[in-house]
Amino acid sequence: MQVFSCPGGATLSYEKAGQGPPLVLVHGSFSDHETNWALVRPALEEHFTVYAIARRGRGQTTSGPALLDEAENLAAFLQSLAEPACLVGHSYGAQVALRAAADGPRQVRKLVLYEPPWPDTTPPEVIDRLKLRAANADWNGLAEDFFSEVLGLTGDDIDGLRAAGAWPFIVTDAEASLGDILALSAYRFDPVGFRELQVPVLLQVGTESPRDAFATDALARNLPRVEVQTLEGQGHEAMNTAPRLYAETITRLLGT
Repeated sequence: MQVFSCPGGATLSYEKAGQGPPLVLVHGSFSDHETNWALVRPALEEHFTVYAIARRGRGQTTSGPALLDEAENLAAFLQSLAEPACLVGHSYGAQVALRAAADGPRQVRKLVLYEPPWPDTTPPEVIDRLKLRAANADWNGLAEDFFSEVLGLTGDDIDGLRAAGAWPFIVTDAEASLGDILALSAYRFDPVGFRELQVPVLLQVGTESPRDAFATDALARNLPRVEVQTLEGQGHEAMNTAPRLYAETITRLLGT
């Protein structure tokens, strides 16, 4: 991994590969810079120089506890690149990417946001249970609680993740993801505040996702240069459930 030193003293680590214009990927929770994009990166790297960012608590990245801290560091990293980048954010990472783009719009050529969650997605009583799990270092239980009570997965769904080999990576990231959950719940997010953002924005939403859990429609009503793309038959993880389709879609929409 490579490391970028942020102005405030934090570090942002990332993997870089490929060739072409810069494409910065910002992963969501219960994943990292590798697992979130592993199935689509080879195809994207044929067309872009891909920077897969490791967010707070992953790789060698450090940050303050707030979502705004992560966004500030990402904006500084974008400023360090030789030319404006395409920026793709998934889930919590979409909220970070949106804030970073608003902080430094000249450094973002196009912005793709895949289902940015509302800050109140995780109810307070669930957050209390997650904290209790964390206090007992029960990361498996924390992941099960979040996936069932917040994402709405059934026991069979979770067993399917185990059978596919994905569950150990989810559990490994649970401690860092709790930090994401707490940071998001404390974030003061108002879609109206992004009405002046002149960056072209693509909002992605899966037909199988609980649409009201995400700020997609509210952002579509407020962003001045926006398009909504519906991913048919997909939920919150199209880059993993339909990687070929997702990579082709991103490549086409970003204009290469």
